[in-house]
Amino acid sequence: MRLIFMGTPDFSVPVLDALMQAGHEIAAVYCQPPRPAGRGKRDRPSPVQARAEALGLPVRHPRSLRGADDQAAFAAIGAEAAVVVAYGLILPQPILDAPARGCLNIHASLLPRWRGAAPIQRAIMAGDAETGVCIMQMEAGLDTGPVLLREAVAIGPTDTAADLHDALSRLGARLVVTALAQIDTLAPQPQLDTGVTYAAKIDKAEARIDWTRAAAEIDRQVRGLAPFPGAWCLAGGRRLKLLRTRCVSGSGPPGTVLNGFTVACGSGAIEVLEAQREGKRPMPAAEVLRGAPLPARLD
Repeated sequence: MRLIFMGTPDFSVPVLDALMQAGHEIAAVYCQPPRPAGRGKRDRPSPVQARAEALGLPVRHPRSLRGADDQAAFAAIGAEAAVVVAYGLILPQPILDAPARGCLNIHASLLPRWRGAAPIQRAIMAGDAETGVCIMQMEAGLDTGPVLLREAVAIGPTDTAADLHDALSRLGARLVVTALAQIDTLAPQPQLDTGVTYAAKIDKAEARIDWTRAAAEIDRQVRGLAPFPGAWCLAGGRRLKLLRTRCVSGSGPPGTVLNGFTVACGSGAIEVLEAQREGKRPMPAAEVLRGAPLPARLD
């Protein structure tokens, strides 16, 4: 099929590779423009742009698709379908209507649960037992379109957002290739009106740990926000980012370091398995403790 691919971050790259390997013609790749990054704040291309250029694919990164010229240029490509995954722009109706077979979106949740920007993080933080991927026919509403294919994935007790990110990216790549191969026979299923939730973009204010909360809530906060922005607390006045934890038995005043890297919560305790001191790389808990002892209490 002659396709337009629309995506920007790391999550989208395996999908682009899978479409190429399946023999589709990628007529154009749309992604977000390069952004300032690194210490020098120089413009850095997105992961999708870098991969597309390595594959010799034409790349476009308009700042908006609302202008008539950009919409005409999109339609002129003559794509049979567009595959959209974490692109980063709202697609206006003329864009949705341009490909002959419409626009297919890969969404990392079991719709209608967790429509919106941060479905992976929200599923973990809410304590969901499972998540998954939906291949959806796009329409003007936010993740409201009918679903062509879906597949569930269990959320393990130690899974982080990074773990699920990689697993769901691979799953999405496989499912969209299947959906394109079966596009003439799949029956789109309208989403239910019940069970709708919205995965709001993660606010950095959500990352500060409140040790008076229950251990299970803090554990889900840590795993849901790892690696970015990362749940954090203060250790001796310095920021300490927690990246992987598990719930364990223990009690004491909230924030008290009980032993090793076990910390008392409002109820129960968590054991920190991986963390990152300010200005340092992520490390297993044992290495963090070797670097400097923890204070008696984390704030």
